[in-house]
Amino acid sequence: MQSERQPLYVQIQEHFKQLISSGKLADGDRIPSEKELIARFNVSRITVANALAQLAKDGWIYRIPGRGSFVGSGESASISPQAGGIQAEKDVQGAAAGVRKMIGLLIPSMADYFALRLVQGIVNELNDTGYYLATVLTHNSKEREREAIVELTRMGAAGLIIFPVDAETYNEEILALKINKFPFVLIDRYLPGVETNFVCSDSALGAKLAVSHLWELGHRRIAICSDSPLPTVSVDERIAGYMEALKEQGAMIDPSLILTDFRIDDVRLDEQHPLYRHLQSRSATAYIALNAKLGIHIAILARRLGLRVPDDLSILTFDDPSPGLEEPGRYTHVAQSEGEIGSKAAEILIRLLGHPQDKEKDNGRYTKIILRPELVVRGSTGPVKPS
Repeated sequence: MQSERQPLYVQIQEHFKQLISSGKLADGDRIPSEKELIARFNVSRITVANALAQLAKDGWIYRIPGRGSFVGSGESASISPQAGGIQAEKDVQGAAAGVRKMIGLLIPSMADYFALRLVQGIVNELNDTGYYLATVLTHNSKEREREAIVELTRMGAAGLIIFPVDAETYNEEILALKINKFPFVLIDRYLPGVETNFVCSDSALGAKLAVSHLWELGHRRIAICSDSPLPTVSVDERIAGYMEALKEQGAMIDPSLILTDFRIDDVRLDEQHPLYRHLQSRSATAYIALNAKLGIHIAILARRLGLRVPDDLSILTFDDPSPGLEEPGRYTHVAQSEGEIGSKAAEILIRLLGHPQDKEKDNGRYTKIILRPELVVRGSTGPVKPS
């Protein structure tokens, strides 16, 4: 290890460069796992990931998804999907020759119209490109997400579009894709501290639009709720936007109106459920639901409690719960242009696959697209009822 004044990730890089240069680690030798390196150097996962990413970029090591990191450039191991390797450039050649190649989509569920519109945007962009879409539902499981990444790369996927699951820590296999320079794009959210290609909506701005609309209607007790107790970037940014919007109105932040410590499994009238008790107490006159399914659930509970929407209670959702085919839906919502998110993600991936030399030309730069959300006013929000 060199001077302690060096950044920790640089110290880790230098440690392995010295071992490789001295011959103590030879081509093909396995590098300790990230968990082992975290324990050995007493550093964070991100520090280790950054160190390994730079070593891979400089040609000191390579990564095989599901197997680990190894000394060397990995040229002989990177073209065999059966060995868990990556064959992006061969897939590009195949697409050019008229053979359709697979692009994998990992998504937590298809339980709402947000997901359907997202997939449709991807499919529309892939038309006539030589690629087809294979969709895997991860059921919001980190382990299933990991298995799907490994399996899709083994099956010869040319690239991946990933809607990450809700989790407290990043999936190691996503970091492995980055280290091994495998083409992928994240959608809906990004990984703080890890540079990747991603497309998402401006979550903080969406929350600000929601608060401003409700404030103009006279609401002062505005609750915001998420049924994902695990922290995610999109949830954190929406809550941050909610708090900033209230501060801009000169309002105090009431922690009891920020509801995140619960899950929604069904629509049973559970009197012990935090959301039920909150609605029953009438402690808020308006609710911002951070997904469409949750907004519908709030409306069902409100109706069972004898509350009328929007006369007694206003509900505003992120995303439109309705299909939006012929008649407009009834819910006021923050539209995140999910179809455009999907098409932009596919566009980025196709560009990478069609021009692999761009990865070298860009010298590690990534495409990051943050779309501007819009507020769509429907019948689920109205003026606050005089007390």
